[in-house]
Amino acid sequence: MVYGSTPVADKTGKRRFREDIGRNFEDFVIGDIYEHRPGRTISEADNTWFTLLTMNTHPLHFDKEYVKDSEFGQILVNSCLTLSIVAGMSVSDVSQKAIANLGWTDIKLPAPVFIGDTIYAESEVIDKRESNSRPTQGIVSINTRGTKADGTVFMTFDRSMLVAKQGHGIDK
Repeated sequence: MVYGSTPVADKTGKRRFREDIGRNFEDFVIGDIYEHRPGRTISEADNTWFTLLTMNTHPLHFDKEYVKDSEFGQILVNSCLTLSIVAGMSVSDVSQKAIANLGWTDIKLPAPVFIGDTIYAESEVIDKRESNSRPTQGIVSINTRGTKADGTVFMTFDRSMLVAKQGHGIDK
């Protein structure tokens, strides 16, 4: 199956698609939703290493005794880790062929993520326009949602990317 000029791995419903190898500007359609798979189960090692790597020393992320008395009663996964994983999940669908990320806005964290949670993500195309200064490129904006396996939304954010038009990018 071909969508625009790009082969689509799997169409999962009306205007819903699952994993591709990147899209050119023309392939994005406002309202289309890309389901990013596979999901990812967050391990204690993931969270501990990321917390140490980023020097985030808040004990909610790595001290089991400290969190026993918190409102959560268990270790919270570092939200920058979940942001990184969700953004990474979206790359093959929305930014594999991007030239640059232009901005991230409205990052919201409505629910916590805990060790052992499995997370998924999807992105909806919310806007696109041709670049005013680069005639062979366009700007695509998406809204991405991270959900837990039970359907709980734990994260949302908007992202804009500069994307090449067909025939003007690196297609390897």
